[in-house]
This record gives sequence, C-alpha cells and structure tokens, in this order.
Amino acid sequence: MPTHNVAKQAVVNQAADPVLNQAPPRVDLDEFAANLPLREAVERYDADWALSGLGAVGRLVGSAGFQADAERANVREPQLRAFDRWGARIDEVDYDESYHRIIRQAAAAGAHTSAWAEPRPGANVARAATFMLFAQVEPGHACPVSMSHAAVPALAASQELAAEWVPRLLSREYDGRLGAGKASALFGMAMTEKQGGSDVRANTTRALADGDRRWLLTGHKWFCSAPMSDAFLVLAQTAGGLSCFVVPRVLEDGARNVFLIQRLKDKLGNRSNASSEIEFADTVGYLLGEEGRGVRTILEMVNRTRLDCVLGSAAGMRQAVAEAAWHVRHRAAFGRRLVEQPAMTAVLADLALESEAATAVALRLARAHDDDATEAEVAFRRLATAVSKYWVCKRGPGHAYEAMECLGGNGYTEAFPLARRYREQPVMAIWEGSGNVIALDVLRAIGRDPASVAAFDAELATARGTHAAYDAHHDRLRSAVADADESSARTLVAALAVALQASLLIRYAPPAVADAFVAARLGPDRGSLYGELPARVDTAGIVARA
Repeated sequence: MPTHNVAKQAVVNQAADPVLNQAPPRVDLDEFAANLPLREAVERYDADWALSGLGAVGRLVGSAGFQADAERANVREPQLRAFDRWGARIDEVDYDESYHRIIRQAAAAGAHTSAWAEPRPGANVARAATFMLFAQVEPGHACPVSMSHAAVPALAASQELAAEWVPRLLSREYDGRLGAGKASALFGMAMTEKQGGSDVRANTTRALADGDRRWLLTGHKWFCSAPMSDAFLVLAQTAGGLSCFVVPRVLEDGARNVFLIQRLKDKLGNRSNASSEIEFADTVGYLLGEEGRGVRTILEMVNRTRLDCVLGSAAGMRQAVAEAAWHVRHRAAFGRRLVEQPAMTAVLADLALESEAATAVALRLARAHDDDATEAEVAFRRLATAVSKYWVCKRGPGHAYEAMECLGGNGYTEAFPLARRYREQPVMAIWEGSGNVIALDVLRAIGRDPASVAAFDAELATARGTHAAYDAHHDRLRSAVADADESSARTLVAALAVALQASLLIRYAPPAVADAFVAARLGPDRGSLYGELPARVDTAGIVARA
C-alpha cells in the first residue's frame, strides 16, 4: 500500500475511534490549596506565616513540568561510574538532569533545613508541609533532603564540625558536583552492615586514630543512600567502642576521600535515588561526639528521619487519594460517574480518612519538634514519633494498592503515578527501623521513660467525652500499657497509633471525618478492608474534602 494511503488510513482510524470517558491529565493545579487537611494543620500549628510560600510550592509540584521531571527521574535511573575513561577510580553516580532540577527546587524552598535556619513557632510545621508537597510527587529525592535536615542536630555533638558543616547545610543552594569549596552541602548516613543490619553493634568497620582529629576507617556498609552527598555520618568500632564519624567525600585539599562504591542497589522502588554498597580503606573520618557513644550521637538523626518517614508516607497517601479522587470524578460506568456510586464512594472516603489521619499526626509531631517545645512536648514526641512511624508507614502500601485499584487497569500501568507510588511506600516502613525494631523501641520507651507515657496519655485524654468507642479504647490502652511485653508489642503500638490519630481528628477535623474514623477504626462494626465502612457514615462529606 502506498505510504500516503497508510497515513490516510491512520487518520481515518483515529477519527473513527475518539478517546472518550477518560480523565483529563491531573496537572497545573495547586497541590497545597487542594489539600484541605494539610492547609488546616499548617494554620492550626502556628505556621500560617508560611501560607504564601507553601502555595508557591503547591503550584510548582502540581505543574506539568514538575510531574514530567518526577517521571523522568524514575525512568532514567542513576548510573554508577566507578572509573573514568582512563581507568582512574572516581566512584561517581550520574543522575538525570530532571533529578537535579527537583532537588534544587526542594532545597531552594527549604524542604531540607529551613526549620534550623529560621527557628520560630511553626517552623518545623512549615518545613514538614514543604517536604510533604515535594515528596507527594517525587519521593526519591526526599531521602538526601531528609538526611540533611536530620544531620544538623547530630552535628551539635562537635562544635568544630558543626561550625564547618552546618552553615553549608542551611544553604538553599544546591550543587550536585563533588568538590571542595562548595557553599552548600547535603548529608547522608551509613550505619548498617551485611552481617548485622539493624543490630549496628555487630558492625565490624574499624576506625584508628591518625593524628590531629583524623581517624582512618576500614570496612564496609551494606546500605549507603545518596552516595553523592558531600558527607556522611558513619558508625565504626574503635578501642572505646562503637563511635560516630563524619566522613566527607572530598577532603580539605580537594582530594577525593576513599569511598569505594561497589554497586548500586536494584530496589523495588525509590528508583530515582541511588542506594549503594560501599567500602572504606583508610578512609578519613572525624570523630563526632564521645568515643564509644556512637549510637547515642547518631540517634537524634535517626529520630528526625523517622519523623520524615511519617511525613513521606502521609505524602504518598495524599498522592494516592488525589489521583483516585480525580479519576472517579471524571470516569463514568453503568450510567453514572464512579464517584456517585456508593461502593466507590465508600472506598474513596475510607482512603481519605486514612490520609487525613496520617496528615494530622504528621503535622502534630512536627509542631512538637519546634524550638519552643515544652518538656511535656519533648516527652510526647519521644514516644509518639516511634508509634506513628510504625503505624502510618505500615498503612502506606495497602493504601496505595487500594487507590491504584480505583483507577483499574490504568492504575496498574507505568503511565500513571500510582504504580510507582505502590512500589515506593514500603521503603518508609523499612528505613530507619522496620516493624519489630520500632515496636521494641516503643516497648523500651514505655519501660524506661514514664514521662513520655504520661505525656502521650495526656494527649489522648484531651479527646475524651465525645465518642464512647474512643473512651473505651483509651481505657483498654491504659491497661495494655501496664501489661505490655514483647509478644504483644506490635498490637500495643498499633492501638496507641490509632488512638492518637482518633484523638486529633476528634478535636480538629469536621464531625463527618471524626465520627467516621472512630466508627471505622475503633467501633464494633469496623471492617478489615478499605471501603467496609459502618452504616450512616457521611461518605459524601468525606469525599468532598478529597
């Protein structure tokens, strides 16, 4: 057939088969303005001064260009270049320019360290909301952004190292190259080893003193995320025990530190972010904190990144709800739009409840991390952060799946973002302590830190008197805390987490949301899967907020 006839036939076929009943692209909107629970929490927790900036971020991440970069950064994955073309070892990771654009915009907006740079009431709330907006659309870059935020309090263990690194961490510039004399910096951390995993005291990496301030590290790290960061907090054994070190990628004289990247991890999700296995061989490091107190030194960084796991999971839930709500409002089946069909409305309402509860607890925790936190607030966050990290992050994968199913076959394809989100959500539950690690941490806190238990209980008590099911759950919790042991730890942590979410929604959410959450999560008619809501739940009112 002649070429012109083929082209003509293609045009005819296209005209005869127009695209109907598909949702338009969900682009060029304000993701902050569209997220009512996030906006309300920002105002509630003293960050209304940040509304204008958050609106700008919302419009940026909602733009077609940003969403295209998010997809491209995950499709064009980081590539390891261990050697240059002449055979010299360089240990660099090449990222697509889309990744650099995203992380540059996140740093410029203060998603990393703005709360440290400009502390004030609500500073961590504004920073959390900024972080969540970026992570909602592209989560991989959030890993180095989070670690950079969390490194700041850990560096306080050394006045000299803090003076060297903190000003660079607080910079809103971004320079993805390795080199000396940079005005900005990103931090990573490397704790786990292949033989120990979460049991970092089984680490075998050794550090030997080498004159004035310097130590030389030899060993390996099984997981080192964002290996192109400018410096890392690293655990290594010394004669005094497990200690924490700052390991720069580039030394003061401009020479590359020994940082041998063995390979990049082939991960389920988090594809835009490089994670690596590395070897140290007389690698220069600087002691941070006291020798033998490495776990205590790095713990503040771990606690802050655990909070960011909550923020990231909540951001992912918001993306899932937003994409599902968009689809069902534009798609029709059996004579009605999907959103008008009770079975679909119930599923979307349940997904929205989970998302709003995660957002509420995320921003409540962020406010407790501000500089003006009272002793009671500090005690509250010690327990509440771990409790929420366990539960919110564990709820993420199932939530993403159910939202993906709302889109049907479209959701299962890589042309839409929910397949990527489904693969992404598990990392937040695994990173910085998987389920059993967190549950046992909570159990230890209950046994050793009565002030945290009292502060957490006081938070729950403020919501009593409105819902009998909530009050009964709180009563059972008080007995369960007193009788807690290792075999019941996971059950207890889940119950604590749902109680905290319910207490926040009872106090601050519209009645339709609070009533439905208590009935669906604590009441006698609660279901086991999304969409199994008790009777008389105002699903239409809940969906209207989505």
